[in-house]
Amino acid sequence: MYVAVGSENPVKRVAVERTIDGRVEAVGVDSGVSEQPRGRRETVRGAENRARASLSATDAAFGVGIEGGVESREHPAGLWLIMWAAVTDGESVHFGAGPSIRLPEAVADRVRAGEELGPVLDDRLGREAVSEQEGAVGIYTDGRVTRTDALADAVAGAFGPFFTDGTA
Repeated sequence: MYVAVGSENPVKRVAVERTIDGRVEAVGVDSGVSEQPRGRRETVRGAENRARASLSATDAAFGVGIEGGVESREHPAGLWLIMWAAVTDGESVHFGAGPSIRLPEAVADRVRAGEELGPVLDDRLGREAVSEQEGAVGIYTDGRVTRTDALADAVAGAFGPFFTDGTA
């Protein structure tokens, strides 16, 4: 199977590789949403846009889009990290979500003020490219769940309807 993932981020490529047997090509495409998607609707739209664009840019059997965002919630209250995946074969699109984690207020305040989560974490941790390593989910689970793990779960959920007949 040949699959295109709509990102050149190595974590996203590896998440797809963990999910399917076959060749995965990373394709730099535009998400069509803001750099820091806010809310489920924008995050899901970014994933779907990436999936469709990566499929269109290649002759792959499936296009995959993965998008991380933040979402304000009332209950339980706070700003939450969210992640969504979309998979398309050109006719159907299916979605899967990864885990979500409440962000600490010091981080949430900066993101609410307009900063992107990745650079905020880089700054607070004195590191570079956390989003291309364990990601926020890895930081806030003390490495028990990495960004690759979390995104692979979302991708598996999105691929599921393509590989099952829905009768179970």
